Amino acid sequence: MGIVILVGLVLILIVVGIFAYLITIYNSLVRLKNDIDKAWANIDVLLKQRHDELPKLIETCKGYMQYEQKTFQLITEARTAYMRAGSVGEKAAADNMISGALKSLFAVSENYPDLKANNNFMQLQKRISELEEKIADRREFFNDDVNTYNIRIQQLPDVFIAGLMHLQHRDLFKVTEEDRQDVDVKMT
Repeated sequence: MGIVILVGLVLILIVVGIFAYLITIYNSLVRLKNDIDKAWANIDVLLKQRHDELPKLIETCKGYMQYEQKTFQLITEARTAYMRAGSVGEKAAADNMISGALKSLFAVSENYPDLKANNNFMQLQKRISELEEKIADRREFFNDDVNTYNIRIQQLPDVFIAGLMHLQHRDLFKVTEEDRQDVDVKMT
């Protein structure tokens, strides 16, 4: 009779241990999922700050750059795309558009010495450059979290718990092929 109780206790401990292990996996996957959401929210805050600075930058530049309407149009279109974006992917695409348009604007501004000497322009350019650096840092954190998450939901035994939780693969924040190209500066 004593051996039956001992075997029963061992089985109960094994079941409790397995259950505790599964709970640990579940909790760690929830944490990773929430870390990704937090990392994206941190990027989104910086994108919003940059988005809010764009009208000031455009207004400062318009007086000096009368012939650069295409550049201003690109920034305006990118800003509109950001405002309409609902998903992470759409916001990432809009961010890439804004980054490309800003590169063009700053490259073209080199052709306008009076604009480069304008204090407002210099402050806005510095502010946007600082935001760009912060966004790049936050993208790195986001991609680290997404990578860890994607690995975990594909590994055994996490894949079973991830399936029960309906967790899906997440996309990394990638640079577009266009952003890898040098900015072509043409006077129009």
